[in-house]
Amino acid sequence: MGHRFDIAVELARLCARNRDGSFATQDDRAQILHQAARTLQKAGFQNLAATSLKPKHVDLLVKSWQADGLSAGTMKNRMSCLRWWAEKVGKQTCVPRTNDALGIERRAYVATVSKAQTLDTVAVDKLVHERLKVSLELQEAFGLRREESLKFQPVFATKGLDDAIRLKASWCKGGRTRLIPITSEHQRTVLAKAHALAGSGSMIPPDKKYVTWLSTYKEATRVIGARNLHGLRHGYAQQRFEALAGFKAPAAGGPTRAELTPEQRQADYRSRMQISAELGHGREEITAVYLGR
Repeated sequence: MGHRFDIAVELARLCARNRDGSFATQDDRAQILHQAARTLQKAGFQNLAATSLKPKHVDLLVKSWQADGLSAGTMKNRMSCLRWWAEKVGKQTCVPRTNDALGIERRAYVATVSKAQTLDTVAVDKLVHERLKVSLELQEAFGLRREESLKFQPVFATKGLDDAIRLKASWCKGGRTRLIPITSEHQRTVLAKAHALAGSGSMIPPDKKYVTWLSTYKEATRVIGARNLHGLRHGYAQQRFEALAGFKAPAAGGPTRAELTPEQRQADYRSRMQISAELGHGREEITAVYLGR
């Protein structure tokens, strides 16, 4: 009897051998490919090697996701994971280059309802680890991503700067360093807490590695019911927009672009460009996810 393959095990090994992207990206990719493996197994592909990927497998997964009613954005993320799999096993032609070819609509980068969160709505006082509390406060006060708030080194971030913090490229998605202005006393208070805890190090305890501390973070936030804390970035973006533009963002109940005067449109565009830079995005369009249009 020939060797039998378990596609879930095969894909887990593929992920372990290829550590592309940030830890968060790797983690998401591993979870998505594990789900894909289970879907394929349930559909009858019980003896499938990672190198045996075919268009029919891709087609089955897409149809399954569409039947589950997944959003265009979620489908797009999953397709990028399938393309990664295909590339690693030399089967790029199995996955169409564009999502349109598979009937996946283009992602609508526009928030119609606010996803903003504040820490008032999160039971942070229940967190045992003070470092995790302050990492969440950094996310809220500066719009940091999860990984950035955990790897944050206050001494590096504030060295030679009075009115801004500097993020190191290795903390950031896409490896892009950036400056974020300090515009409030609250931000300075959060920075002081970070300095007191981290000393010359980062928000990760000296005896812990990032991947271990990330697991601690995930479990601790799960226990207090704090899900999808990306909403703290949304809150930061909306608060900054109002401060810069002088009126609320559409997602926060402000006027839509069609309702703006020519002068307001200019303020709207300038504010979005500034916020895009502060959040670590390279283009203005992405701000519609946080601010609406």
